[in-house]
Amino acid sequence: MCLFKPNWATTGHRFPHHTSLQPRLSLCRQYASSDSSQGVVRQLKSKLQEANDKYNNFLKRRFPRFHQLYNTFTEGFKLLFQDAKEVSKLNTRLATRQVTWRDLPYRDVEKLRQFRRDLVKATPLVLISIPPFANYLVFVLMYFFPRQILLRHFWTPQQLVEYRGIYHSHRAQHTWAVLQCIQNNIPQVKDGPLQIRLKDLCTKVQNGVHPNVADIHGVRGLFSGPPLGLKRMNVEHMRHICPMLFLTPRLPGILIRRRLYDHAVELLLLDRALSRLGLNQLSDAELKQACYVRGLNSDVLSINQCREWLTQWLQVTANLKGIHVSYSPTANI
Repeated sequence: MCLFKPNWATTGHRFPHHTSLQPRLSLCRQYASSDSSQGVVRQLKSKLQEANDKYNNFLKRRFPRFHQLYNTFTEGFKLLFQDAKEVSKLNTRLATRQVTWRDLPYRDVEKLRQFRRDLVKATPLVLISIPPFANYLVFVLMYFFPRQILLRHFWTPQQLVEYRGIYHSHRAQHTWAVLQCIQNNIPQVKDGPLQIRLKDLCTKVQNGVHPNVADIHGVRGLFSGPPLGLKRMNVEHMRHICPMLFLTPRLPGILIRRRLYDHAVELLLLDRALSRLGLNQLSDAELKQACYVRGLNSDVLSINQCREWLTQWLQVTANLKGIHVSYSPTANI
């Protein structure tokens, strides 16, 4: 009987079944270890979040001033990294010609414009922090000179309003100088009716009257050639315009002219993109920022006033071309 008793080890009826269980068992162990590792990660994240909340509550109770600065810096770094990531994607699309500047949405154009200015502002701070132990000096400068050192991402909402008011007061100081330069060029206007229109426009601004769209369109042609066109404008006139656009006037005349032209074209692209988007699609903060960029102290005006002013601005620039790139002092009144 033993001769006829099946030998399961040699016939192979059980051996394949036993070997097929090995991968399944190892797979189960793998899933179990994966689930356990994910559970550990979740617990670790939960503990870290709990510790962070306790730390925030402690700072809020004991050091409210430092807690405000801590939150401002934390959120600022998040916004800065988010902007850097989005700008990198936009630059890649522009470099690979997937999209052109003229086709970009308004918010993308504004983000590229503002981020480039942020880089220019941050460059001196980065250079200062390169030497060993210089980062301690940087922290001191950031604490005592937040307006001059810090980027807008690290300002509190109160600081944002305060600093914008300061910057606007600086650029408004050059309004009358620009207006005087325009008046000095009135005798050079050969066309009699145009000369009268320009003189009336300057008189309105001097008397505190905001000119309407028709008044500005009536003298539009004077800013595409001599004597008020950017290619023929004298250096003194351009140096007064630069601070009104937050550009440095301490450059040779040929560089100032080029920077003013680039800035004017940039504003024109912004206006085109904003017209496509529509003012109703902007939030209140975006609406105020758009007015501020174009020379208006929007923080002292209501939302309806800002919308009305920006509507008139877009009506003025709707029919402009690249040749009409000068600057009107009426924006800063």
